[in-house]
Amino acid sequence: MREKRYIKSFLVYLLLALLFGGKVMAQDNIRFCLLTCAPGTEVYSLFGHTAIRYQNSDRNIDVVFNFGMFSFDAPHFIYRFVKGETDYRLGVTPYPYFEAEYALRGSSVYEQELNLTHEEKMRLLSILQKHYLPENRVYRYNYFYDNCTTRARDCIERAVSGTIVYPESRPDRTFRSIVHEYTEEYDWSAFGIDLCLGAQADEIIDARLQMFAPFYMRDYADGAYIVGKNGETRKLIAEENVIVDAEPDEETSASFLSPNAVFLLFLLISLYVSRLQWRRGHAFWGWDALLCSVQGVVGCVIAFLFFFSVHPTVGSNWLLILFNPLPLLCLPCVIYCDIKRKKGVFHWVNIVCLTLFILIIPFSPQEFDLSVLSLALGFFANSISHVLIRERYK
Repeated sequence: MREKRYIKSFLVYLLLALLFGGKVMAQDNIRFCLLTCAPGTEVYSLFGHTAIRYQNSDRNIDVVFNFGMFSFDAPHFIYRFVKGETDYRLGVTPYPYFEAEYALRGSSVYEQELNLTHEEKMRLLSILQKHYLPENRVYRYNYFYDNCTTRARDCIERAVSGTIVYPESRPDRTFRSIVHEYTEEYDWSAFGIDLCLGAQADEIIDARLQMFAPFYMRDYADGAYIVGKNGETRKLIAEENVIVDAEPDEETSASFLSPNAVFLLFLLISLYVSRLQWRRGHAFWGWDALLCSVQGVVGCVIAFLFFFSVHPTVGSNWLLILFNPLPLLCLPCVIYCDIKRKKGVFHWVNIVCLTLFILIIPFSPQEFDLSVLSLALGFFANSISHVLIRERYK
């Protein structure tokens, strides 16, 4: 979530002084709640959000501990995000501001009151205070394994005297399938994420890993119970309320210009251009320049993620066979051969790579979007037309 300027306001400093100043006295009117926020429309908010609400009515404190604070203005943000070196931080926000932000955005907020003993509440407060120390509040964000939701869960687990037992995991869930649940109405976001995720994202994951998604965490928490050291049990959640009942923005339906539609159109155009090239007996260097540029630029991104990024699951991406930097590196030679009508080796290499990719799709451990097949066939048609032209006029 974008960092808000009001965090530096005088009111926040006053609340923080009350929150962290002095020794906390034993009180029974302290409440801790797990907050789950409905998804927004921005890419970073499509999956919802999780935070922890702390209330102390005697001291007039009502704040939200939010592990999802970041700033787009941070130096080299895009590069660090792609490389997997994005830093998030814990922020403390007055609850009225937090509520107003989500109400304005049209996102509902669900509150689950934690069924904790007095000692557990004090321990949770101490854990959150320690996380908020300047040397601890910034952490290296990891989308699947260490995010705002998993951090909140881990803090609660550490505070509990005993063990939290969650319901059985939902069957056949993978990182990719959960991502698809929340990007169903956002075709291009889903396609972009799919391009980056590799075969590891298609492995079945257990309940704990499924909790990277805020609403999965909410559902698992609702059915969880605490097993004390003496064997006694109690529900983790005392009660649930909707504290922001917002009207969401009008639902975004799948666009007519979805990836499937666009890339099917690309395949038809590529077949038409390939036939035209074969009939005229020469390749169109401008068309080659466009295709090699697109294939190579996307390939550079996927290759960077594959070899250099520390993001989880991106290092097992079989799309590297289809999208790699080779077309971009060979672009000058391809254009030269087109203009001079000379024979080159690039299209032979490309045919081999594309054939291999198309053949492995049914057997690969990685799930591919159908639109990727249209892309591969479009590039394949173009390279085949070059080979046929050279053989025809050899």
